[in-house]
Amino acid sequence: MPAPVPEFATKGDPRSLSLNAAGATETARPKLASIAMRTWVYQEPREDSQKLGYLRAGAVLERAEEPTSVGGCAGGWYRVAPRGFVCVGKGASLDLQHPIVVTAHKAPRRGEPFPYPYAISGSPPPHLYFKLPSEDDQRYAEGADRERSIALRGGLAREQVGAPDAIPASLVRGEALPKPYGAEAPLSYRSHRGRARDASAFGLIATYDWTGRPMGLTTELDLIALDRTRVVSPSKFRGVLLERPGTPAFVISYATPVYRMVDGPSGPVPQKTGEAPFRSGWGLTGKNNGSSSGLLETTDGVWIPAANLRVATLREDPSGFAVAGRKWIDVSIRQQLLVAYEGRRPVFATLVSTGSGDLGDPETTTATVRGAFMIASKHVTGTMDGDEHTRESVDLRDVPYIQYFSKGYALHGAFWHDDFGKVRSHGCVNLAPADAAWLFDWTEPNVPAGWHGALNPNYGTLVYTHG
Repeated sequence: MPAPVPEFATKGDPRSLSLNAAGATETARPKLASIAMRTWVYQEPREDSQKLGYLRAGAVLERAEEPTSVGGCAGGWYRVAPRGFVCVGKGASLDLQHPIVVTAHKAPRRGEPFPYPYAISGSPPPHLYFKLPSEDDQRYAEGADRERSIALRGGLAREQVGAPDAIPASLVRGEALPKPYGAEAPLSYRSHRGRARDASAFGLIATYDWTGRPMGLTTELDLIALDRTRVVSPSKFRGVLLERPGTPAFVISYATPVYRMVDGPSGPVPQKTGEAPFRSGWGLTGKNNGSSSGLLETTDGVWIPAANLRVATLREDPSGFAVAGRKWIDVSIRQQLLVAYEGRRPVFATLVSTGSGDLGDPETTTATVRGAFMIASKHVTGTMDGDEHTRESVDLRDVPYIQYFSKGYALHGAFWHDDFGKVRSHGCVNLAPADAAWLFDWTEPNVPAGWHGALNPNYGTLVYTHG
């Protein structure tokens, strides 16, 4: 049997953030922990003040020594790092040994393509176990499907998720998983809460090896058998950072030749030196070899045929951000291209997947809304199954790096497809996971370390979507 995980360590927790104005980490300072799916951080110590963002279950932040006030909050309002106030009660606790904190002690991996490992349910979908099920529990719930699933996918699933985590001592003792405040808690059976919905997708906090079977712990603290799922690998595609001035372009054909200019009898002539990978990104200098339909020079000093490239059209935004030197984002639906600017200078570009309704009416089709908008809220991960503009082909739990810019429309990472450069979504702007992670950290509002989301409807980064 795997060794139980040690009790939660309060010192050196990577999710904690010091209140020290000089920026030094002081692990001895007191902390509080989130025990809810959303623990709100308020601008002032009262519930009717502006919400700045929220924490997710298991997150630990440094806090002030004493509560600022108790008004409307039985446990008191505490100032937290780096700003705002949290009410200790249903959503937060001062007890760092709280069962939810101990169980959900692994934070999402900010900045990585996948903040969590992801699994999409197979057919039939996995059961949602509320405790570590014995082999008898599994057979009772799954019947003959258990043995078939283990035989077909058990080894592959174990290989995909890597080394298992240590199992919390409470689970080894047979105790039920705690449920964060605000999480779904359907009717319980002998050892599970029914099955997940067909084509459900889950972010996994941890993976365990139990009864010779890989089990995943979801962010809502349910256990699923990973041999009843497809563990997802992130797309290898990523956009291009423009470290030198240039116009972004992407290779849209396989076997695209790359040339260098060499001296010939009557001047420079192109000499093939290799091939450019499909969907690779480049910066263009604006020079060609005599014809715009011929070879185009890149900032790397090589030349690529214009016919094999999708070249961005550089623009100025309609709201004056470019003139003011501020960050803003341009999304071309026709080109399926996103370009991030600092003022007039493009700094990053990538291929995206906008709504499959193309340039249709967003009110009646799955087209992406067009116009100039501000990013109003950002979420490290979130569920996106509650709005017609955000439903995809799966029940999307923990969609990575969501940035809402207009009602249900958002920029976000997509782990369920790799068709970037083609229309695909139900209205949102789908990004490759690595690109979504980069853009999330580049835009405003900033999501502080340890927080799971931030809101600022008035001062977010501008997103300009157009045909």
